Amino acid sequence: MTEPVERCHDVLKRLQALHPKVIDLSLGRMQALLDKLDNPERSLPPVVHVAGTNGKGSLVAYLKSIFQASGYKAHTYISPHLVRFNERIVLGGNQITDDALAAVLERVETANAGAPITFFEITTAAAFVAFSQYPADVLLLEVGLGGRLDATNVIPPPLLTAITPISLDHQYYLGDTLAAIAGEKAGIIKEGCTAIVGPQPPEALSVIDLRAASVGATALACGREWTAGACPEGLKYQDAIGTLLLPKPGLFGAHQIANAGTAVACALQLRKRFQKITAVSLAQGLRKVEHPARMQRLITGPLVDLLPDTCELWLDGGHNPGAGEALAETLKEWRDRPLFLIVGMIDSKDPRGFLSPLQPFAKTIRTVTIPDEANSVAGDRLAAIAQDVGFADAASVDAVSEGLREIADRALGARVLICGSLYLAGRVLAENRCPPPIS
Repeated sequence: MTEPVERCHDVLKRLQALHPKVIDLSLGRMQALLDKLDNPERSLPPVVHVAGTNGKGSLVAYLKSIFQASGYKAHTYISPHLVRFNERIVLGGNQITDDALAAVLERVETANAGAPITFFEITTAAAFVAFSQYPADVLLLEVGLGGRLDATNVIPPPLLTAITPISLDHQYYLGDTLAAIAGEKAGIIKEGCTAIVGPQPPEALSVIDLRAASVGATALACGREWTAGACPEGLKYQDAIGTLLLPKPGLFGAHQIANAGTAVACALQLRKRFQKITAVSLAQGLRKVEHPARMQRLITGPLVDLLPDTCELWLDGGHNPGAGEALAETLKEWRDRPLFLIVGMIDSKDPRGFLSPLQPFAKTIRTVTIPDEANSVAGDRLAAIAQDVGFADAASVDAVSEGLREIADRALGARVLICGSLYLAGRVLAENRCPPPIS
């Protein structure tokens, strides 16, 4: 009998061939398949639906940690995965097993009967089947791309929606202005629902407010109905009810204050239903959060061993201009040591927009073509862009390990940051033999 891991691999490979496009935004194919599956999307636990350009994964991680600290079981759905597909579907705190994953993938493949459907759509349908079969108190559901026509948006009105910071990304699919992109993201806001809105550019917030008003929803926005900022204790959160002083979030980086604040705003709104959420469990959830490849320091492993003991190796999956600006805010605090960058990116992104905010903080950058990724920007092209935006020492290398070996000769006491893509981050975690945690 075929092993579960091999069954998963084989069916995932077949599912990737069902549609000529990786992305083809539409709800029709998804709804038709769900009808054949007896509509599992109608049997989900209460849903928190999360859209946005940057910070979606961090918000889901914070909320998952808060729910767990409060004694609740949370399902989570995220994309993409870093090392194993199972990371996308977490059932009550644990990644779906290979047996369970193989079973739901084969079920949706059979129901679909070879009809054209994108990989994300059919695997999202599989996730809905899994979530409907396993009891939990809440489902934290991350949008794949956009919102309005995303495969996750077939769900009935959720318990809560959340929209993290919006910036330019995926313009080919979502529009080339912040207002257009915000319109797509705001498409998850449904009648009668409350939307927690993270920090936004004014033009994006205006569109979100219009969408909420048009469907009879309530938008609670950062800087208006609530605020979150750094303070000596860690995080200061304020709204109409009062002020909370909470510990510093467990995820590193200046931008995590806003992500954690958005999680607190969501949790407080949800407390009407989940009454075991307290100030104590909020604090514990913020402290104990885990989210690989988001300003993650790699402590041990083969890649770490390539650098002198005095060096630090960091990994981040940010990949668009907004993420570059967020990273730059963190790098302002890193001027105590030299900084070296190793960067790989996908060709649907904006390398110039991502790299420009980082240029003032590092003279040396090494670029790579992401291994086994057909849509990677070629390393030499990325190096040319880096030179053009002002990096004094920019060159392409064949692999992350080669870049680290080259840097090691002059990196005593330095920090090395690998960044530019979640796909690159996944390859790095696998090569360094430190895959994401099971739960």
